Amino acid sequence: MPRIGVAGRWAWVSFLVVLGLGAVLLTRLPADRGGGDDCSGRTVRSWGAHSSLNSEFSRYGDDASRADDWTGGDGTHSVRLPDGRVLWLFSDTYLGQVYGPPNPFGESYAWRDTSAPMVRNSAVVMRDGRLESTLPAPLFADPAPGQWRWPVAARVEPRRPGAEEQVLRVVLWVRAAGQAPWIYGVPTATEVATLSLPDLRVESTVTVFDQRLVADPSRRVLFGTTLVEESGWTYVFGGDDRQAVSRPVSRAYVARVPEGGLADPAAWEYWDGEEWAAGVRPRAVLGDGGRRGVGSAFSVVRDGGTYVLFSMAAGGEGLTSVTSYWACSPTGPWHGPTKDFRPDLPDGNVAAYNPQVHPELSGGGRLVLSYDVNWLETNGAAAQLSRNVSLYRPRFVTLRLGPVR
Repeated sequence: MPRIGVAGRWAWVSFLVVLGLGAVLLTRLPADRGGGDDCSGRTVRSWGAHSSLNSEFSRYGDDASRADDWTGGDGTHSVRLPDGRVLWLFSDTYLGQVYGPPNPFGESYAWRDTSAPMVRNSAVVMRDGRLESTLPAPLFADPAPGQWRWPVAARVEPRRPGAEEQVLRVVLWVRAAGQAPWIYGVPTATEVATLSLPDLRVESTVTVFDQRLVADPSRRVLFGTTLVEESGWTYVFGGDDRQAVSRPVSRAYVARVPEGGLADPAAWEYWDGEEWAAGVRPRAVLGDGGRRGVGSAFSVVRDGGTYVLFSMAAGGEGLTSVTSYWACSPTGPWHGPTKDFRPDLPDGNVAAYNPQVHPELSGGGRLVLSYDVNWLETNGAAAQLSRNVSLYRPRFVTLRLGPVR
């Protein structure tokens, strides 16, 4: 995968459009729009599989030399540490032993026993492009019986605004066990964990956005699916669970936090539709419940002066195709959806979800994007994921963006 108040300032800008008959269009824009003069429509122009990353995760996940490390997971997020390492964060994770092919069915897949342990979160360390170790899992303990933490976006920032010491901040989603349709848990709260550097020890966890008093779980917002750093602010995006089975009809929201303030609930400001303010109900910046919407997990990256949002496509292509939107400000207006692309999927009744950009691995005009893969049906999913361990691992692609045509 994958952070409020000071009031925002507004300016009125007039545009004179002469198309036979003159007309004046007044558009209200936030003063801290962030895009600048180089903002323009962006979409995916080309893409291809990132073979080296795909191979590396296969190599590490299939390694049978250890029985306590990562063999598969979803909720893929990453962050580069000051010493150059990359920390990969995962939600539900399989540990345990992996066995080489053939599997017990005579198929050419590496497999795991159905009794292999699963934990709610994990973290894997990469150095110089090679995955080398899994931190003791779960990294973030359950807050209470029947509840768990899923890590999402993370960043390195000062321990407090202006401080020289740096720490790692990881945004966490807290969910609680629920009945259908909440088979993946009821959204409860957004937390932020502080980890020391370089040893990656969890020091503290604080709730920054509590949603337990929102009666309708589908209207609860969890922040941290993705974040963008810009001009001393961390913009933290989030979504609701408009449909509990994760179809991309959710709405996107945004908060902002000054650098060094992610673990301070009082530092968070939320966009309420007109301005940034603390202690307010955020208002959606994208999503109409139909053709325009996001999955509960999506990703945003800044390309020049343009913000680009990646989500699974709405409608019938929602579990196979990735689409994008663009804006000149984190608050929008968001334009799109633009052209979809369909990443490779393994054979079987599988779904793609949670597209996440990894800026720390991107460069040279290319973006690295991951997407998670899982068995589509909940009944019998565990057996299928054990029968073929590659079904529950992220896939990676590289993208090139270009102008919207």
